[in-house]
Amino acid sequence: MSIFNVISLGGGLALFLFGMNILAAGMEKMSNGRAEKALERMTGNVVFSILLGAGVTAIVQSSSLTTVVVVGMVNAGILKLRNAVGVIMGANIGTTVTGQILRLGDLENDPNAGFILQIVKPSTLAPLVAIVGIILLLTAGKKAMQKMAGEACLGFGVLFQGMFAMEAAMEPLQQSEAFRNIFASLQNPFLGVLAGAVVTGIIQSSSASIGILQALSTTGAITCSAAFPIIMGQNIGTCVTSLLSSIGANKNAKRAAMVHLYFNLIGTAIFLVGVYGINAAIGGFSFWMEPISRGGIANFHTLFNVVTTCLLAPFYKGLAHLAEITVRDAKPKAEQTAAAATLATHPSEGEHNVLDDRFLSAPGLAIEQSGVVVQEMAGFALENFRKSYALFRRYDPALAEEIQKREREIDIREDQLNNYLNHIGEEELTEPEQKDLTLLLRLILEFERIGDYAVNLVEEAETLHNQNVRFSDKALEELEVICSAAEQAVVMASDAFRGRDTALASRIEPLEETVDTMENALKLRHIRRLKSGQCTIDAGLVFLEILTYIERVSDHCSNIAVYLIARESGSKMLNRHEYITKMHKGETADYKEQMQAFMEKYYNALPAEEE
Repeated sequence: MSIFNVISLGGGLALFLFGMNILAAGMEKMSNGRAEKALERMTGNVVFSILLGAGVTAIVQSSSLTTVVVVGMVNAGILKLRNAVGVIMGANIGTTVTGQILRLGDLENDPNAGFILQIVKPSTLAPLVAIVGIILLLTAGKKAMQKMAGEACLGFGVLFQGMFAMEAAMEPLQQSEAFRNIFASLQNPFLGVLAGAVVTGIIQSSSASIGILQALSTTGAITCSAAFPIIMGQNIGTCVTSLLSSIGANKNAKRAAMVHLYFNLIGTAIFLVGVYGINAAIGGFSFWMEPISRGGIANFHTLFNVVTTCLLAPFYKGLAHLAEITVRDAKPKAEQTAAAATLATHPSEGEHNVLDDRFLSAPGLAIEQSGVVVQEMAGFALENFRKSYALFRRYDPALAEEIQKREREIDIREDQLNNYLNHIGEEELTEPEQKDLTLLLRLILEFERIGDYAVNLVEEAETLHNQNVRFSDKALEELEVICSAAEQAVVMASDAFRGRDTALASRIEPLEETVDTMENALKLRHIRRLKSGQCTIDAGLVFLEILTYIERVSDHCSNIAVYLIARESGSKMLNRHEYITKMHKGETADYKEQMQAFMEKYYNALPAEEE
């Protein structure tokens, strides 16, 4: 084998890995994160977990991606360890799909193949699929789904071209005695397992290492006795990715990675004992020293994972327990439970594991988890606003500190989200994912500002308390009515975001306009009270400032509504002023009716002005 063959082999391997990467990326984009999101709705049924894990992995073409996402979900507390066991088992089955696709290469040597089989042969099919892929890409324009399908097709074609290049480069090895001796030595099962594990650990993909082994099988130097332990080792080697991803994670995430390792170690031990034991008992399999084909490699890879899953599935709780024994708790269980209860009641600042870097490999899931944290921000902002205006009737330092603490949590989440979403933006996103990312970046700012205005109200209440100044009962009643209207706007904005409810979002602007009308009316009333001496200058200025803060809260709710409507309608971004102008002119449905309903509920509820 000359240096030129080595160069050709390296180029073929590069094409093969590149094609596999493009194929997996295209499939992942076409799923739009739905495959990974399905894992969140996991049930405790181990059979369903296995099927879901196999399906997700078959779609994204990577057991490593699936297991890394599972480790991240366990780390974030989204997925329980025992439920993760079934998904990991299924991922091992799903990863065998690639080998079954590559076995089509066996058709190349079939002289009896008819026309249909001639088309299915990789030497014909791969170029055809690649041609379809490039046509789809060139004609896609702004059609995101067509572009993704084109990428997947092109990846499929490049994958097989890489396979062809590797096979051509290895043709001289067919006559090499030294090469045959190398694989003869790998008939020692332990050496074979070690070789498969090391190679797969280096390239971090069992699908890729199986494909390389299938390419090597065309030399005729790889026998069944040499291939079987290598395939088992490849399953062990793929655990490297999940183990690396668990570094720095919590104990349950480390346990999920250990489950993946134990599954393959136990499966390998069972197969080594079973296969070699039976082989010795019957005096040797007839095929044992025969060259193995691509199909034989694919079949054994599938058989290994399916049988291991069937054997270990009834003991999935035992696998989880084994991982728990390996990765022990640092504290006694009772103490740990108490600490967990404390954390649940009073979350420590900065600990938001749902923003796990492992999810960045699945941007759709990462964006969804970011949405969960934005919902937390919305909840904190609503709670702060709801409690802040109660301080004007009776100032409570403990309540004020509680609001300030919750505001710090909002700020922490804002910083973490901005950093996390920027990392997501560095990934290759689909158009819907890009729109969702833009929406979240805008909503973070809006909910954070609502929280800020709640703190401003607290500060104004503290100012009045320190100056021993109190609003009149009439002013307090007025504040409570307008605050309740603004509070409803925050509730509607939060609920509309949570449910992506554009109908609810469209009702926020009439409510915001009602708050504006109330603000203007109350400012005029208060100015008249100032002129008549019914209110002190100090209290009057604070009252006017408070009205401004409340009105701005409703403004931010209106912004949230516009952003949601724009995202769900598919437009890039509505012009807020144009949209609001159209609403005010009655060009949108039911605006006047909704405005009238809110005016009756809130404006008419204001206490009558004294003559």
